[in-house]
Amino acid sequence: MCGIIGYLGDREATPILMESLKRLEYRGYDSAGVAVLELPKAGHANRTSITKSEAKVDTLIEKLEANMPSGKLGIGHTRWATHGKPTYINAHPHTDCHGKIFVVHNGIIENFAELKAELEAAGHEFPSETDTEVVPHLIEANYKGDFLAAVRAALKRIKGAYALAMFSSDDPELLVGARLNAPLVVGLGDGEYYIASDITAIIPYTKRVLVLGEGEVAAVTPLGAEVSTLDGVTVKSKVVHVDWDVAQAQKGGFPHFMLKEIHESPEAVANAMRGRLTDDGAVTFREFDVPDDQLKGITDVLLLGMGTSLHAAMIGEYVIEDWVGLPARAEDASEFRYRRPTVGDHTLNVVITQSGETADRDADGAIYLHSGPEIGVASTKTLLAHMISLYLLALRLATVDGRVSLERRGELVEALRALPDQVRGILARDKEIVELAHKYSGYRNFMFAGRGLDYPVALEGALKLKEISYIHAEGTSGGLLKHGPIALLDEQFPVVAICTASATKDKMVSNVHEIVARSAPVLALVTEGDHSLDGVATDIFRMPAVEEAASAVLNTVMLQLFAYHVAVKLGQNVDQPRNLAKTVTVE
Repeated sequence: MCGIIGYLGDREATPILMESLKRLEYRGYDSAGVAVLELPKAGHANRTSITKSEAKVDTLIEKLEANMPSGKLGIGHTRWATHGKPTYINAHPHTDCHGKIFVVHNGIIENFAELKAELEAAGHEFPSETDTEVVPHLIEANYKGDFLAAVRAALKRIKGAYALAMFSSDDPELLVGARLNAPLVVGLGDGEYYIASDITAIIPYTKRVLVLGEGEVAAVTPLGAEVSTLDGVTVKSKVVHVDWDVAQAQKGGFPHFMLKEIHESPEAVANAMRGRLTDDGAVTFREFDVPDDQLKGITDVLLLGMGTSLHAAMIGEYVIEDWVGLPARAEDASEFRYRRPTVGDHTLNVVITQSGETADRDADGAIYLHSGPEIGVASTKTLLAHMISLYLLALRLATVDGRVSLERRGELVEALRALPDQVRGILARDKEIVELAHKYSGYRNFMFAGRGLDYPVALEGALKLKEISYIHAEGTSGGLLKHGPIALLDEQFPVVAICTASATKDKMVSNVHEIVARSAPVLALVTEGDHSLDGVATDIFRMPAVEEAASAVLNTVMLQLFAYHVAVKLGQNVDQPRNLAKTVTVE
């Protein structure tokens, strides 16, 4: 979602804000702005300079370079519109009636209409259409000379989600951050401090950060950062050392972050297993160290996700049922939270997120992906890390009370350990995939079809293509084709059919014959040595003969590269697709 940066220190704030906003572009945005408290001239009061752009950060930078504000305190923002169109007026930062309080915000104020009506009745004026603008006005309404106290009082009235960076021109040495259901960190530098929605924004300056908890407020002064609750109770926050550097957030010679991150998939797969999977198939999660006795009591598994994470959840559902023998179900998290679900005391609830930022999720434990930063908006290597993590979780559950034989466990371990090199093998065939992508790039409609584990892989293939190329694409199961989707097919509606070895492969082959009978072109993924679709499918891409769970990983990588090369052929901005954000923290 929106990107936030705040700075307080001895250096000029504006260049730091500009550089940080550039690093936050990947989150997706439609406008940008900064506010800098300028150094006062003799005999003059403090003055804050606000500069905004209703376009890209580069446009904002041009404006700032033409008239560079000088100051040591400032905040910046990249906005992804929710309330109000992406216009200059709606761009952040927002201020109060007297132009003394300045706020940038990621999230959504659910009760903003109620608060706005109350403030307007009290004489406050709102130039913008945003929900954010109620925040500085609410702080102003509570201000009695203590800015931090006014912030706390205002935030107690707010419902929804927020990550905020704020300052007042009356307090030139105070930068305030706060969060609820949205991420925010405080960077600790050498005599300087940062507030950011994303560590990526500040890693060139510091690798030491405080991660704010829910409902916490950070007061940053030249003496340091103090964290407290909305009631003013001091919180002792843990300092985290970031173990990756700015080079990992750069393109590394690749034309796009997305392609770089697809090529980092072998390491992401290996890192997801490293230190967790022993040669005999035992699985240990240090951060999710649940005793065997507790795991034995699990009666069913619920997996929650959205978008790509939902597809990962569907894959988890399949392997848990297959390997563990427990009932499992994958659900759309955004819909699930408004239902009255049947979740018992012995249900294992697994929430899946590549960012850890999504507002409607909480957890008693965590399984970290260890895949490193992902800058491209379209999730690639993080999906693979999710798949491997879910495979490991399934193995952990399956071994608790002998639900999987030692022989079968050995087969699965061997298949997982071979995956990094097998992913490299798919990446090495990039030229083949480029040729196919260019051949199919002229079509405006696609269907992706698969069965079993490859049904969610098909859904993900369709999602990747549509989100970065803007081509209409649908995912379906092979069995569902005849229940409606097949009506769409003709010679201008190609199908990507995943027909690799599985228990339902023969069924998918039959589905391909049905597709071809409707004159639709078919790009089929088949297993090496399988010639059942020779002369039937329009094009064939042969995949390695591997375990079905491993095949799902390899098929996913191939479809990611296919979507990428189609989008590049069409000249699309694959790292920042229109209307999309890297992290969706509002519904």
